[in-house]
Amino acid sequence: MTPEAMAFVVFSVGMLVLMGTGMNMGLALVLTGAGMAWVLDFWDTQLLAQNLVAGVDSFPLLAVPFFILAGELMNSGGISRRIIDMAQAWVGHIRGGLGYVAIGAAVLMASMSGSALADTAALATILLPMMRQQGYPMNTSAGLIASGGIIAPIIPPSMPFVIYGVTTNTSISALFVSGIVPGLMMGSGLIFAWRWVLRGMDLPQGQPLPVKDRLRATAHAFWAMLMPIIIGGMKTGVFTPTEAAVVAAFYALMVALFIHREMRVSEIYGVLLRAAKTTSIVMFLCAGAQVASYMITLADLPNVLTAWLGPLVESPRLLMAVMMIVLVMIGTALDLTPTILIFAPVMLPIAVKAGIDPVYFGLMFVLNGAIGLITPPVGTVLNVVAGVGRIPMHSVIKGVNPFLLTYVLILALLVVFPQIVTAPVLWMR
Repeated sequence: MTPEAMAFVVFSVGMLVLMGTGMNMGLALVLTGAGMAWVLDFWDTQLLAQNLVAGVDSFPLLAVPFFILAGELMNSGGISRRIIDMAQAWVGHIRGGLGYVAIGAAVLMASMSGSALADTAALATILLPMMRQQGYPMNTSAGLIASGGIIAPIIPPSMPFVIYGVTTNTSISALFVSGIVPGLMMGSGLIFAWRWVLRGMDLPQGQPLPVKDRLRATAHAFWAMLMPIIIGGMKTGVFTPTEAAVVAAFYALMVALFIHREMRVSEIYGVLLRAAKTTSIVMFLCAGAQVASYMITLADLPNVLTAWLGPLVESPRLLMAVMMIVLVMIGTALDLTPTILIFAPVMLPIAVKAGIDPVYFGLMFVLNGAIGLITPPVGTVLNVVAGVGRIPMHSVIKGVNPFLLTYVLILALLVVFPQIVTAPVLWMR
């Protein structure tokens, strides 16, 4: 067996074994990368250390901690709650209205934080107790909230788009634009799926609120609704995506402290601590993935994969379909961030060789990974909903199936009609 083939075996088997032991994903990446270096006779501790530093030494990656901080401030400062209250004022009286509230709030919050976990936790904390009290089926309700939470990685601003853009040297602004239409399609798809799921269920139907109460709830959410204007600032060149993340965090802090006044100065430390813990997990993943990616490049694994998929290069749609199937399988075992860090640099050159637009491929890659967040056995977002709602995991998995099927259909539609993604990007340019 050649050293390159041996390196591939070390990487694949090593990751499976280490993941099976429950080891931290970042540490598992470092250890498999070190094992590949040993097999390739390229062992050098200094080189490993340099790659660890290089994995996080990136100015665009500064957007990640600030978007995480913005999400924490939204939840702690009352911004998320006001978004949900506004949605409930307008559609909460409809039969199954709390489900529509969850979908509307998920789309709005996705345009502000870019974090699936933060949005899902906020939605589940507020809405699941209300759904339980009004007799909604908990498995379906939890599945809907989990499915709504993964709209956040698609609608800008999106942390996965930032990580993908940095990893593959793709325009982050173009990636942000590419996610707008698919993100709205996901929200619309959830509405149709929820209506289908509601058939035959005996759910309460309330009286619509007076117009003045609806307008009052909308006015209370006014400052929250201003946050998406950040995306417009990026397009007009006022600031970069990284600077937009800083503006979002600062804006959320000012609103929480001085407008909503739901956060005290003494609480800022706790918010910063939670954001720092989440950031450290993401950044260590980036560092570990850089070690593994460097060794993957040395082992020439991208060219090996290109040779395997070579016959499909002449048929871009078929190649994309095959890649999506592969990514679905990967997404059931890996979280979104490590999937991007490990496989995006390997797969993108093949897609480009087949004539697939890099931005379109990036959108499809992240969408696939986002769907993996609600796909067992990893299903990070499923775990969040199950934990917050104190619902058995198997019940949440059962409840998410109708919405998972909806997302798969949307994914297939985007494979067949890539213009849905590429046309808005070309128009915005």
